[in-house]
Amino acid sequence: QVQLVESGGGLVQAGGSLRLSCVASGRTFSTYSMGWFRQAPGKDREFVAAISWNGRSTYYADSLKGRFTISRDNAKNTVYLQMNSLKPEDTAVYYCAARQVYCSGYECYRILQEHDYRGQGTQVTVSS
Repeated sequence: QVQLVESGGGLVQAGGSLRLSCVASGRTFSTYSMGWFRQAPGKDREFVAAISWNGRSTYYADSLKGRFTISRDNAKNTVYLQMNSLKPEDTAVYYCAARQVYCSGYECYRILQEHDYRGQGTQVTVSS
């Protein structure tokens, strides 16, 4: 069983930045591909970014490329999401998800549509 706990959300003005963290329990974090998703009220879940087990491969939603960066530190059991140039439409609950598979690039995006585990999420609110 893996528990995922997100942090780092909050209220920020448009144009600002936030860094989300997701800490995983257990000793097998490096065997999981990880992803970030978000869900705004009344909207469907939206894929944000994915990262391979070793951090060497990433994949982003087209609309977020250049503003968001996913990374991980396997020694700290943590995956990060750096969010820059935030816009009001980025307002959502952001959560991390894990799947115990090896993947890269688009394959991670496809595989992570099904999660083995997910966190509770952290609220990000961007004011205009």
